[in-house]
Amino acid sequence: MTATTVTDHRHAAPRGGRLRDGTSVREPWAGTGHLLRLALRRDRIRILIWFVAIVGTVAATVPALEVAYPDAAARQARAALMTNPSAVMMTGPAFGLDDYTLGAMVANELSLSLFVTVAVMSVLLTVRHTRSEEESGRTELLRGLPVGHYAPATAALVHVAAVNAAIGAGTALALLGSGLAAASSLAMGLATAVTGLVFGAVASVMTQVTAHARAATGMAMVVLAAAFLARGVGDVIDAQGSWLSWLSPLAWAQQTRLFVDLRWWPLGLSLALTVVLLAVSVRLARHRDLGAGLRPERGGHAIATRGLLSGPGLAVRLLRGTIIGWAIGLVLMGITFGSLANSLEDMLAEVPDLGAWIGMGSGDLIDAFAAAMLSYLVFGVGAFAVGAVLRLKTEEEAGRGEAVLATGASRLGWVASWFGVVVAAAVVMLVLSGLGLGLGVQAATGSADATARLVGAALVYLPAVLVMAGLALALFGLVPAFAGLAWVLVAWVVFVGWVGALLDLPEVLVGLSPVDRTPTVPVEAADGGPLLVLTAIAAVLAVAGLLGIRRRDIRSN
Repeated sequence: MTATTVTDHRHAAPRGGRLRDGTSVREPWAGTGHLLRLALRRDRIRILIWFVAIVGTVAATVPALEVAYPDAAARQARAALMTNPSAVMMTGPAFGLDDYTLGAMVANELSLSLFVTVAVMSVLLTVRHTRSEEESGRTELLRGLPVGHYAPATAALVHVAAVNAAIGAGTALALLGSGLAAASSLAMGLATAVTGLVFGAVASVMTQVTAHARAATGMAMVVLAAAFLARGVGDVIDAQGSWLSWLSPLAWAQQTRLFVDLRWWPLGLSLALTVVLLAVSVRLARHRDLGAGLRPERGGHAIATRGLLSGPGLAVRLLRGTIIGWAIGLVLMGITFGSLANSLEDMLAEVPDLGAWIGMGSGDLIDAFAAAMLSYLVFGVGAFAVGAVLRLKTEEEAGRGEAVLATGASRLGWVASWFGVVVAAAVVMLVLSGLGLGLGVQAATGSADATARLVGAALVYLPAVLVMAGLALALFGLVPAFAGLAWVLVAWVVFVGWVGALLDLPEVLVGLSPVDRTPTVPVEAADGGPLLVLTAIAAVLAVAGLLGIRRRDIRSN
């Protein structure tokens, strides 16, 4: 059945006609408004989650910092740590250290995380509404309607811009509500929005290069990683930002010197680059066919390797890029966190409340710090596990799951083998997280057994990771339309781990985080009771998901 046969005659019009609002369908942007409303409707829940997660984190972090560093002396002690190369790499240039106000602390230590988050969001949304739509065939279907040539891409970019504007405005209001300076609060909101726009435009260019959504997302993420690295190395060279820093759009947003010496002009660089990238995207779009990319696709092997003929082999092949990327990132983060261990005594002597801020418990100082940092790394492992399990939903919706089952594989075998690969990869990532953190601590303190102890401590968090992955599998198997809700648990785990103690959340809410239920090894012994309970919960969730996939229909395009 063609697009023409299923089009409602009340809405359709021949090429050269007019839409119901009078717009000529010969116009290249005809129908943009309709497609924009459709995108907003489709993403209303997704947008709400992003908004609450980002703006809510800003609104919660500012008062938490104020509690952790209540006076000038405490903030100055914190400022002394900002010259540490590891801190500079993870946060950005250090402005206003001579008079470290709350605003300067927010800008120096929160802004980079905020900018990277909106960049990731913008990449995902842009690819979702451009390349993913082409790859699935929906754009071709729309083009069979009275829709202009540029309307789908324009609607997608306006959609991304609107979401960034909303988050930027929410960020500014959250900062204003915390009593911070109005001008810098507005500038930080604007910097958030325009940084998201830059990387949305980057993703728009990448969608012209490749024919596959995952490849476009990966290429845009590589650009983001390169921007992060250039900014990090550049700021280490010069804590105020070197020439290398200025090659990164992330640095442009931070070089506004929020709450210290506000200057607006660096944001002009972000806006200019956005315009240039969008122009390049339009230019490239004119030189490719719908559904194709500029980069020619490589032909596959005529005969599949033996590994691809098995469920686990296929899962490893499809997930290997994600696994490698997360593994490298976690090792580097672990080394960076561990290298801060040699600054602990001076830090806590000046700021006694800092232990509560980073989640340190009692006991040996280095062990308490390592346990806190290890829990942060587990957030990444949990996020990987949930994302990898939910990749099953993508495979199913794209029709590839149905193709796998057509080979004679069982539903249970397909999903169970995929889940097994995710669990095995999670174990490897926990080991690598402990290894990276242990190497950092060992290099900073000279502790000979730090690496071995922290690798063992990392594995204690496996049941918590399995709960997060198990919830994703249960939702996928039972209610696939709501499988994305598994990210809510990941977001809650991160929120509780980051600011739960400072906000004094009720124990019943904190306990919903499986990471919080895990013994904080090596500070305390690995109590088997909570670990068995978490493992049992994970097993129940996984079995529920496997039973669900056996009972429901398989969706395909």
